[in-house]
Amino acid sequence: MPSPYNVTEFIFLGFSPSLQVQRACFVIFLLLYAAIVLGNFLLILAVVSSASLGSPMYFFLSCLSLVEICYSSTTAPKLISDLLADRKSISVGCCMAQLFFLHFFGGIEMFVLTVMAYDRYVAICKPLHYTTIMNWQVCAVLVGIAWAGGFLHSTAQVLLIFQLPFCGPNVIDHYFCDVLPLLKLACSDTFLIGLLIVVNGGTLSVVSFVILLASYVVILVHLRSRSSEGRRKALSTCASHVTVVTLFFAPCVFIYLRPSATLPVDKLVAVFYTVITPLLNPVIYSLRNAEVKKAVKSLWIRTVRRVTDRG
Repeated sequence: MPSPYNVTEFIFLGFSPSLQVQRACFVIFLLLYAAIVLGNFLLILAVVSSASLGSPMYFFLSCLSLVEICYSSTTAPKLISDLLADRKSISVGCCMAQLFFLHFFGGIEMFVLTVMAYDRYVAICKPLHYTTIMNWQVCAVLVGIAWAGGFLHSTAQVLLIFQLPFCGPNVIDHYFCDVLPLLKLACSDTFLIGLLIVVNGGTLSVVSFVILLASYVVILVHLRSRSSEGRRKALSTCASHVTVVTLFFAPCVFIYLRPSATLPVDKLVAVFYTVITPLLNPVIYSLRNAEVKKAVKSLWIRTVRRVTDRG
């Protein structure tokens, strides 16, 4: 009996068939990806090398930056290379691997952002017990849970897609492999699978988003009893977190909390959470945090001095 799984590769349509548009996009996305890697890597180095950034908040921030580099690297390099290729193809195996790592690192980011919100809640609402509650053992366990949660989420998504038969066509109207475009290509009834994907992906996004917003509401209520200076500093930190949370979760909720259907705007929304958000994270945290700006400046000065001394 012939196997219904007879598709060996998928073809991406990308953004536009126009060569001029593709060349322009190549330059833009190459620069954006370089900025993502350099910006987040610089933030990691600043946290690791600065004694003033030794608190759990900055530890979680460095973990977030590492995840952002990995997350954008699941789609950006392939997108950039495809913009110069005549035929934008990907094997089924590589497609499933890309799908796995996309949701793996995306899931980790959701959980890390939730952990960061919990860290701010403890720091602001229970300051006297902060060092006891958020000790380094607890921090390591929380990060481990975030990675385990991302693994479970991603594994469930891939298993749901992997069991579907793909017998043609094999053209994906997107620039990377994701659950909704692949559901559209399956040659079987995907209603139940689509519902399970919404439960796994969309519900996770909404629940995490609601928990995060609720935690910041509690923090804002608690800040009413603080001094104006303490309120200003706490609000500045929380504003950075809320901005990052909104930039990441809003597009995810739009994409994954709906029936198994694709929209023309999905590709632009996907650019937002796979490229723009990882790019803006280090910028947002650096501009709104004096200690991070000081650490980055100090790191830059030390690096320039080393290069100058060697020269």
